[in-house]
Amino acid sequence: MFRFESLEIWQLAIEYCDKIYDAVDHFPSQIQYTLGSQLRNSVLSISNNIAEGSGSSSKHEFRSFLNYSIRSTYETISGLFVAKRRQYITEENFKEYYEKGEILAKKMRAFRASL
Repeated sequence: MFRFESLEIWQLAIEYCDKIYDAVDHFPSQIQYTLGSQLRNSVLSISNNIAEGSGSSSKHEFRSFLNYSIRSTYETISGLFVAKRRQYITEENFKEYYEKGEILAKKMRAFRASL
């Protein structure tokens, strides 16, 4: 087992990724390769950076990767604002994704502080 697999933040990031991917699957086809692609990339980057950072040789380096994950969460939230404004997702879905992103960012910041 890899170290990252046991991390709650990685598990939450994977679940968040599933949610956002599912949402993007329902975007209009002309948006799939623009905003949809951007959202997929940013949300996937969250878990990928946690995983990559967990293999770091120092706590300092792991913290840097957690910073990337946190920033990718912010990028995802920003993209969700656009999706909501363009009515690609409902207000209800936006609130759900926003709250999950907010919780994930908070947990990543707390984990980073514990290193």
